[in-house]
Amino acid sequence: MRRRSIGLLVAAGLFSAPLTVPQTAVAADTLVSVAKPTTASSIEATGFEPRLAVDANTGTRWASAEGIDPQWMRIDLGSSHRISRVKLNWEVAYGKTYRIQTSADGSTWTDVYSTTAGDGAIDDLSVTGTGRYVRMYGTQRGTPYGYSLWEFEVYGSPVSGGTGPAVPFGSHLKPYAAGTLKPSGTQAALDQKVVDYYNSWKSAFLRQNCGNGWYQVISPDADHPYVAEAQGYGMVIAATMAGADPDAKKIFDGLVKWKIDHPSAINPNLLAAEQDVNCKSVNGGDAATDGDMDVAYGLLLADKQWGSSGTYNYKDLAIKHIDAIKKDELNPATHLLKLGDWSSSGDQYYYISRTSDWMIDHFRAFRTATGDATWDTVRTAHQNQIAHLQSTYAPNTGLLPDFVVNTDTTPKPAPGQVLEDPKDGKYWWNACRTPWRIADDAVTSGDAKSLAAARKLNSWIKTKTGGDPNKIVVGYGLDGTPIQTYTSAAFFAPFTLAAMTDPASQAWLDALWNKMLATPIQTGSYFAASIQLQVMITASGNHWVP
Repeated sequence: MRRRSIGLLVAAGLFSAPLTVPQTAVAADTLVSVAKPTTASSIEATGFEPRLAVDANTGTRWASAEGIDPQWMRIDLGSSHRISRVKLNWEVAYGKTYRIQTSADGSTWTDVYSTTAGDGAIDDLSVTGTGRYVRMYGTQRGTPYGYSLWEFEVYGSPVSGGTGPAVPFGSHLKPYAAGTLKPSGTQAALDQKVVDYYNSWKSAFLRQNCGNGWYQVISPDADHPYVAEAQGYGMVIAATMAGADPDAKKIFDGLVKWKIDHPSAINPNLLAAEQDVNCKSVNGGDAATDGDMDVAYGLLLADKQWGSSGTYNYKDLAIKHIDAIKKDELNPATHLLKLGDWSSSGDQYYYISRTSDWMIDHFRAFRTATGDATWDTVRTAHQNQIAHLQSTYAPNTGLLPDFVVNTDTTPKPAPGQVLEDPKDGKYWWNACRTPWRIADDAVTSGDAKSLAAARKLNSWIKTKTGGDPNKIVVGYGLDGTPIQTYTSAAFFAPFTLAAMTDPASQAWLDALWNKMLATPIQTGSYFAASIQLQVMITASGNHWVP
């Protein structure tokens, strides 16, 4: 319809920031949004997805749900760009009051244009802004319908050298849910303790063995030198520590290459679970769900941190990995995770699930990345099982068992050894991670179910120990009966995060944090050390969900 006059818009007070761009610059604008990943607040129906507004086809369109404000559509450019022009080709359903916004991380937004007098057709806007994400955010419809765009075009150029992380460690760009505690002390001091422990962890466990550009996390306390669980931990840690570690991206890419070069023999988009000293996949070369969950999550973090236009397309790898988890590591009948891609219908393991794989915040990230509502169903199914197991089998403690059986009928703790150990039905070396996994979601989402589960665990362990973390031991029956008399960071560290969910537990939280600081890294146990490091990341306010 027309190109907006910057002078008139500024005079009308419709800009929230100076946006003057010389008209002579228009000829140099480059269209950068075609076929880029998109998300939207809603769609009217199948066939009106947001990707149809970046397909360079004016015969297809995005349409939001009708009659509801606000609504938005977002484009992910893959890396930071200087934005010089945005062109909106409206269908009949247009926005009267809307903003064009940019963001480095998809969470914190800056207005580069706003209007209260939109009149549809084509809005061709000169703007000035920088960001990886560009969003049309509509707050008042121009018709009784919704918002609908034939095309949403963004013009600009990549930011040179713009490969730095979008969410640097210590930036705290992703605040936790209201009421969440953190250990006492200055934020800078908390962050530095994490960096110190991370450097020790790198020295102890990060390697570049066997050449090929690979990085690996070694697992001296596992059945094999390299296991998928360790590589998943490494990917999440490396992406999160970007900004504190200048080598984070190099390390992450080495771990990605390891993942690509060690595919599962069953689904090549998953990671083979175990490798020998020669870096060869062994023991069938199939996949384990826990490692795959973190690998996919780590790839999503990397996509947010560095974009996906470099050596590896992190977003594409992540989506393929997530889809492979759905296909081969998720039970379609129960919506609960299986043990790995090696379990299939009819075998004795098909209706068994491991509670430490139930990573609620990962399910949320998968839903956001794929737009697949299945992951909402999956998240709800796992949260319901956590509540069921706590209320039925651990009403006084909230403890979960390592493994759950009969997931197709009446789920219950394993009656004995079903996979790894005679204590498979107790709070043992798998379930010890569940306070961490549950609380990661509680502090980031504020979800009532996750908060309730974490607080139940916190209330019991604080009372059980009299507020002394030195009394937390390795292993418990679900009734709270201790199994061993010694301790490990794998068992005491995760309770730190449960304490963060209870406003009355500041002293207890501080005691747990100080217990971690006083515990030297166990160079013979990647498991305990990796758990403690990730707990410290969350406790210091540095965990975030892509």
